[in-house]
Amino acid sequence: MRLISWNVNSIRARLPRVLELLDHHRPDVVCVQETKVAAEAFPHEAIGEVGYRAIEHSEGRWNGVALLVPSDVEVAEPLGGLPGEPDPAEARWIEASIAGVRVISVYVPNGREPSHPMFAVKLRFLEAARERLHELARSGPTVLAGDLNVALEDRDVWDIAAFVDATHVTPEERAGLSALLEGGFQDAFREVAPDDEGFTWWDYRMGAFRRGMGMRIDYALASRELQVRSAHVDTVFRRNNDQGDKPSDHAPLVVELELP
Repeated sequence: MRLISWNVNSIRARLPRVLELLDHHRPDVVCVQETKVAAEAFPHEAIGEVGYRAIEHSEGRWNGVALLVPSDVEVAEPLGGLPGEPDPAEARWIEASIAGVRVISVYVPNGREPSHPMFAVKLRFLEAARERLHELARSGPTVLAGDLNVALEDRDVWDIAAFVDATHVTPEERAGLSALLEGGFQDAFREVAPDDEGFTWWDYRMGAFRRGMGMRIDYALASRELQVRSAHVDTVFRRNNDQGDKPSDHAPLVVELELP
């Protein structure tokens, strides 16, 4: 299974790049985050024209998640929304069974800053995600992929000194992400690239991408029945393409999994 996770930062604004990604990688599933589109405006037709379909959970202006799969692939028991999440209206979780694997696309709240009320919301969301993820894993192969908005280790940010009193690196957030890995889950990228940088996000400002000022906040967490064959960040999709389309501030994480 070739699985890609990508925070597109608006699927309508990034639609040419999404279609390029599908053509270039021919993935079995793409876990998309921050679609930022209402359900009635989701570009189903354009995605269908290239042989894919979308199972989406949309909010409107913000958030939104989706699974993109080949049109001829059966998708079973789709579910939009995370049981127990703090605000179900935010459209941050979608799951479905694809080729015998329960696949989840997730967009964890940013948290803003540790003193902000949204920080506690973020931690509650991570706890609800842990409960659901481990429940699903008891039934069979499971993959959670998406923008988790947490850098698990100091090396997952360009300069840990720049994150004093900031989100993404606090002990509480890291504990929440570590809890997702409990019960037999593996961080797919680190499983096969333990020494690589693996940044997936760069600010649009200050020439951050060119200067290597990134963060690794996008993950694929796979249950142990699934062997990780390869994983890499496709930074080509963080650059403008030949048509000059502005990229997302995230790059796609591409993972090859061996099914049991």
